[in-house]
Amino acid sequence: MKTIAVIPARMGSTRFPGKPLAMLLGRTMLEHVYKRVAMSKVLHATYIATCDEEIQNAAQGFGAPVIMTADTHERASDRVAEAVAGTDADLIVMVQGDEPMTHPEMIDAAVAPFQSDPQLGCVNLVKTIECKAEFLDPNTIKVVMNRKGDAIYMSRQPIPTAPPSNAQEFFHPAAHKQVCIIPFRRETLADFARLPSTPLEQLESVDMLRLLEHGYRIKMVETQFSTQAVDTQADLEKVARLMMADPLLASY
Repeated sequence: MKTIAVIPARMGSTRFPGKPLAMLLGRTMLEHVYKRVAMSKVLHATYIATCDEEIQNAAQGFGAPVIMTADTHERASDRVAEAVAGTDADLIVMVQGDEPMTHPEMIDAAVAPFQSDPQLGCVNLVKTIECKAEFLDPNTIKVVMNRKGDAIYMSRQPIPTAPPSNAQEFFHPAAHKQVCIIPFRRETLADFARLPSTPLEQLESVDMLRLLEHGYRIKMVETQFSTQAVDTQADLEKVARLMMADPLLASY
């Protein structure tokens, strides 16, 4: 299967304007994401999808191919769907541009289930939440799963919950967070773009709820890599401290 990665990025983040081009250990955050994703051995190509000339210029400066898209997309998945319309890829791995701690092995693991399940249309990585602050953070998308490891629901609110008497423990070990490395089979991504937006998707501002509300299956694959998405300046500073000890950094 021809597999490509697409990194959607835009300057107009409401929580952190200009986030993709924020400097992180001497490079833009977007460059870190691109370089690390492109190391995956399962990928035939890696692209950046954007509507902003600033991002286009920066990406071309560090050697990344860019696909320009409309500036009207509310959801990253819609931007990626437009970007790949002219490609012949079978699998499209969406990697959010605010995941600078991505490891290439995470891409490999997320893609692997498609090899044995021809009916599978979408996979998300998931990670156990290890602290209460992350569990309560609305920027962290929480996931609950069924016994087969498929997503039941995703929320920015702390789920699953427990009685107040158990308040110090309810975030561990049952709570998980979405890690925004999301492979789609080509047909499923095209369906996503055609499907009408859904009430829970709008309420939670979570792309994957569009698929869940329309009855699609999303398989969750657990990763052991610890990552930190960047939603705020404080997140960026935290990631800078964490990445200083990351041996992958020296390879690019």
